[in-house]
Amino acid sequence: MLRTIPAILSPDLLHTLRAMGHGDEIVIGDANFPATSMCSRVHRLDGISATDVLEAVLTLMPLDSFVPDPALTMQVVGEPDAVPEIVAQFQRIIDKTADTPAQISTLERFDFYDRAKGCFAAIQSGEGRLYGNIILKKGVIPPG
Repeated sequence: MLRTIPAILSPDLLHTLRAMGHGDEIVIGDANFPATSMCSRVHRLDGISATDVLEAVLTLMPLDSFVPDPALTMQVVGEPDAVPEIVAQFQRIIDKTADTPAQISTLERFDFYDRAKGCFAAIQSGEGRLYGNIILKKGVIPPG
């Protein structure tokens, strides 16, 4: 155990977050998300909600402040303007926890999957709520 590091973040996941560079992306997927077929690096956090994972990750990782869309979720199929409750929770967590809060943008389901395939890594959560998936783009930590 270490101080100030959320206990749900495994040593391997901490290594991945540290190894990521500015502009690299990580996807937090729900229990239905095909993480293993999408990314070569997958960290499983079974039994842990995607909202808890998002909050833990954002306590350590900055969001990219140089792009308009550092946080992306999947659109509801057939209802692209719908905002599932879990996405509203994601936004509240970003607003509260991120060093540079940003408005969540959305991608159509298959565009989201294509984007996820290019991610540095995936975190497979135990989230049971549908559309509990989010892609985060890592930012920079300024000197000093």
